[in-house]
Amino acid sequence: MQDRLKEFIEDFLVYCLDIRAYSERSVLTYETALNQMLLRNEFYEEDGVRVLDITPFRLDIAKYSKKTIALKISAVRSLVKYMEDQRAFKVKLVGANSIKVPQNLPKPVEQNYIEEVLAKSSLEEQLIVSMLYGLGLRISELCGVELVNIGKEWIRVEGKGRKTRELPLLAEVKRLIDEYIKVNVPKRYLFEKGNSPLTAAQLRYKLTKLFKSSGIKVTPHQLRHSFATHLLNNGARISDVSELLGHESMSTTQVYTKLDSVKKLNEYK
Repeated sequence: MQDRLKEFIEDFLVYCLDIRAYSERSVLTYETALNQMLLRNEFYEEDGVRVLDITPFRLDIAKYSKKTIALKISAVRSLVKYMEDQRAFKVKLVGANSIKVPQNLPKPVEQNYIEEVLAKSSLEEQLIVSMLYGLGLRISELCGVELVNIGKEWIRVEGKGRKTRELPLLAEVKRLIDEYIKVNVPKRYLFEKGNSPLTAAQLRYKLTKLFKSSGIKVTPHQLRHSFATHLLNNGARISDVSELLGHESMSTTQVYTKLDSVKKLNEYK
């Protein structure tokens, strides 16, 4: 049965990558967790039902943080769902009790800090910051921006699961894009080296180095958080912000309203 479970895992990872279009990083995270589980489980059949008991696996990962344990258990649950949906048989999962993970609220960057950094940035650095903060892009979306998808007032980006969305271009961001293209003459991608787009790691390095020079530790995702938080704080509708961010569910966006409440409470204290 263990050989069969290994085959299920291999098929599931291919399905995630090719059919569901998960990122390579996400698939690698799944692969690591599932291969770890493969070494410490009991997979057997009982009364016509396949049983996957991951209690030994849970004991092995008990030393990890709650968040890490929850991610690994989530990978196993996704595998079981795939087995039931694609293979059309029932799987009883044992030892996968839920772990409540405390939700970490995102920490936005104050607008004055962003303006301070922009004032002393190069053209490329200004554009990177302006697109992450001015459009709320994920770093993976930024490296995939193609010239053909940049219009006069709108830009089309490809998000998670290869879903595309159109975002309005602020006049200042469009000006930076036009100036950058004029100076650097990219061929296909806005940010590229040779014939290939810059990777997320390369763009992230440029950004963190820029803010570090001003004594501030900032990640690309923090600028995305800042985009959402500042919009909501200035009266934007949560449904509009959710659409701009490319969230599948509005409940994901609601974390920013909690953030605003926490800020108000801290100011009150």
